Amino acid sequence: MKEQPFINEADIGKRIKSLRNTKRVTLEDLAQQTGFTKGYLSKVEKSEKSPPVSTLGILARALDVSISNLLGEDSPATSICLVKKNERPKMMRTGTSVGYSYEAVAQNFKNKMMDPFILTLPVHAKKQIRYQHAGQEILFVLEGTMKFHHGTETIIAEEGDCVYIDSGIPHFGESMGNKPVKCFTVIVSSETK
Repeated sequence: MKEQPFINEADIGKRIKSLRNTKRVTLEDLAQQTGFTKGYLSKVEKSEKSPPVSTLGILARALDVSISNLLGEDSPATSICLVKKNERPKMMRTGTSVGYSYEAVAQNFKNKMMDPFILTLPVHAKKQIRYQHAGQEILFVLEGTMKFHHGTETIIAEEGDCVYIDSGIPHFGESMGNKPVKCFTVIVSSETK
C-alpha cells in the first residue's frame, strides 16, 4: 500500500514568499490586506511559524490563489476529482504547541469555491488559539468528542454531530477525553476573487 504523502511545512513558507514576490506584493502590503503583522508573515515565510488552515485561506485569498497552491498541489483543471485515502497530503503543526494536523482531501481540483480538509485535534493540547477568518465553516465530527468554542458559546459535539459556523467570530475546538477528535472540515470564504 502506498504511504500517505506529507506536506513539508518549510516549503509552504517558500511558496508564499515566491508568490508574493511574483505578484510584486510587499510584506507591508500583504500585512495590510490580511491583518497579520509583518513580523508574523516574515516568520511564516521563513517557516518559523506553521500557519493554520484559516491563515492559509486568508493568505491564499490575498495572493489570489487557492490553499492547494500554497500547499504545492498544482494540477491540471478538471471537472471531477478523486483523491484516494492514501493520496491525501497531511500536514502536522509540529512547530507549535497546538499540535493539530490536517489533510487536504480535494487538492487536485482547481479553482475550488470551498476548501475541504480532515482535521485532527490532539488530546490535551498545550495551547488553545482562537481562529477568525471571513466566511463560513462546517465541522462534521468523524471520531471523538469535541468541545467547541464560538464567541461566547461553548458546545459539545460528538461523533456524527455537525457544527456550522460563521467563521468571522473567534472559534476553536478541543478534544475531550482520551481520544483525538477527527473532523471533516470545509471552509468557504465569503470573499470572492
